[in-house]
Amino acid sequence: MRRLWKVFALLTLVSLLCGISVPVMAQTGESTDEPDLVLSTTYPSQVVALGESVTISLKISTEATPQVVWLDMKQIPEGWTATFRGAGKVIKAVYVEPDNSASVSLKLEPPANAASGSYEFVALARGENGEVELPLELVVEEKLPPKLAFDIDLPTLKGKPSSTFRYSATLKNEGDEEVTVNLLADAPAGFTVTFKSGGQEVSSLPMEANQSKSLSIEVRPYAELPAGDYPIVVRAQGDNAEAVLSLTATVTGEPDVSLTAPDGRLSGRAYAGEETPFKLIVRNTGSAPARAVEMSASEPTGWSVEFEPKEIDEIPAGQQVEVTAKIRPADKALAGDYMVTVYARPEDSSSESVDLRITVLTSTLWGVVGVALIAVAVGVVALAVLRFGRR
Repeated sequence: MRRLWKVFALLTLVSLLCGISVPVMAQTGESTDEPDLVLSTTYPSQVVALGESVTISLKISTEATPQVVWLDMKQIPEGWTATFRGAGKVIKAVYVEPDNSASVSLKLEPPANAASGSYEFVALARGENGEVELPLELVVEEKLPPKLAFDIDLPTLKGKPSSTFRYSATLKNEGDEEVTVNLLADAPAGFTVTFKSGGQEVSSLPMEANQSKSLSIEVRPYAELPAGDYPIVVRAQGDNAEAVLSLTATVTGEPDVSLTAPDGRLSGRAYAGEETPFKLIVRNTGSAPARAVEMSASEPTGWSVEFEPKEIDEIPAGQQVEVTAKIRPADKALAGDYMVTVYARPEDSSSESVDLRITVLTSTLWGVVGVALIAVAVGVVALAVLRFGRR
């Protein structure tokens, strides 16, 4: 009987041990997978002015599963309001695909009686596999420290070496105190930089709290520059505040065409009614190729001028091309000096000209004919005298 009780006690103990072990195994077997969501922002802690609303840019991404992500605030100070926005609309959720993050803005608005101090927020993103939190902080101060910022639409401009690069920028004082701003520029050699506000050239500006001013930045080359990109750094410096603006002046180069003669003499002789060739040199002393250079002339009435070649496809920078001008004075041109103007006009550039002084000579054939006629006339008279003089 005593042995039977021992067996019963042993079985009871085993059953109790088995009953205790079952829930322990269930707890350890629960899923511990992390949600494949990432909720982030570049500036999780910001300093703002008293009564100022703040918009924070959020990014939501998923590593593997496309899903709808619901947005909410897990923690928000009393009296504050939070609004999630996307594409200009108030939203509650956003669809996210792998390797393609979604951008959402979170607008935080303080109550009318908000005091200065530190306020903590927690944004919540809830997906299919779980949720993630993002702690945020706003430090509200009665007055913001001095803060300057530049805003510009076109920081890069293109132009020729003779161009003036004009940049339109906006300078902002985002602080709550007035500040005097000094304007400085770091430019490569060969450039001058000037600042204008309200049409007047300035080197410093007084700026009230939260004020913006339009600023014209003029960058002018004062030397012949090769084509390329030239960086200019503009600085606005105030009390413990500085804003930096990076600009680029892209110099595209410009052809510079000139006309001359091989021996430097821009004069010559031609006979009336006869074509005479004149050699000319078209030279490009600019910083870019001169393309499609068209030759033309302005000549006296009845004259003709033809060029060989009529058009030059390209003259590289620093190179020259020889052109023949075939000049034919009018048939009845009188002897004397005449002016012929020759033009060379590259594509997309201004034309250059040179004046040729042409001395017109009458043909020697007419002189011989004239002498012969005079001789014949003299002979006829002599014969007449001899014949009639004997009678």
